[in-house]
Amino acid sequence: MVEDVANPAGERSGQFGALGLHLADPRVEASVLGVLDRVEASLRASVASADPLVTEASRHLVEAGGKRFRPLLVALGAQFGDPDADQVVPAAVVMELTHLATLYHDDVMDEAAVRRGAPSANSRWTNSVAILVGDYLFARAADIAADLGPEAVRLQARTFARLVHGQIAETVGPRDTDPVAHYLHVIAEKTGSLIATSARFGGMFGGASPEHVEALAEYGEIIGVAFQLSDDLLDIASESVQSGKTPGTDLREGVPTLPVLYAMASDDADAASVRLREILATGPLVDDALHAEALGLLRESPALKRARETVRSYAEDARARLAPLPKGPARRALESLCDYIADRTS
Repeated sequence: MVEDVANPAGERSGQFGALGLHLADPRVEASVLGVLDRVEASLRASVASADPLVTEASRHLVEAGGKRFRPLLVALGAQFGDPDADQVVPAAVVMELTHLATLYHDDVMDEAAVRRGAPSANSRWTNSVAILVGDYLFARAADIAADLGPEAVRLQARTFARLVHGQIAETVGPRDTDPVAHYLHVIAEKTGSLIATSARFGGMFGGASPEHVEALAEYGEIIGVAFQLSDDLLDIASESVQSGKTPGTDLREGVPTLPVLYAMASDDADAASVRLREILATGPLVDDALHAEALGLLRESPALKRARETVRSYAEDARARLAPLPKGPARRALESLCDYIADRTS
């Protein structure tokens, strides 16, 4: 996790392993870590306000840390141009502030009590304050984007619009559409969109060619979806807290992730599949015995195998989008993310 700008580079590079990213070239690693250091300092400065409460609440999630996946994609995208270009760090800050803003809003909608191991902003300051702080972070992101030029403002606004559309789609449900297709659409809008723009910004503000910028954006969208889907699988398949939360949390809360959707859509007539559908149809599995039974059935189900195949297909699609990029350590680093996603859910 990138939590403290004073951390030694050796500790800081540990986050790459957490993401499955391999930076074999010391120069690229030093460059990426340098960008992330400057982003971390800039994030803290960017959320400062004349109102101490706004500053404290805005820094709440900044200081809680996180993988900084979006700034990382900006830093890697910039490797295909000039990673030391002046606008790379502000572009990464825009992406992370936009992401953090959505987390404040998500916690209100989900009535979450904890975020990143700390009390959520809504539980600490009330829902109203959390919503307004999220709005403030969106405003700060837009302000910084304005210094990057009209195209940055336009792209950040369009990305924000996709995030909102994804949240609305998730809130109202699939309606008359296929639940699996709806779920994949929601992930693309809520997760893929911001990661795509992060990779695009890295290429753009690093001065990469238009062809390379487009390749980075396409890769970012698909790898973002793949990461979210792999987290879905880990929530069911892991025996530990590898996914960052207690296994089966989504199942207990009634969140319909990809393996569950595949299981519910299945017409397999074997006893295990029928029983699994019966349990899942009851909604959130708050009963410990039913939860344990469903988790065990899911782990052995064809639905989980199918979900693994879907994740691998996204990972390979993301890899294919890198083809226009020049071979070298930066491209190999992006390819390592594809390998990691395919391997972590096998």
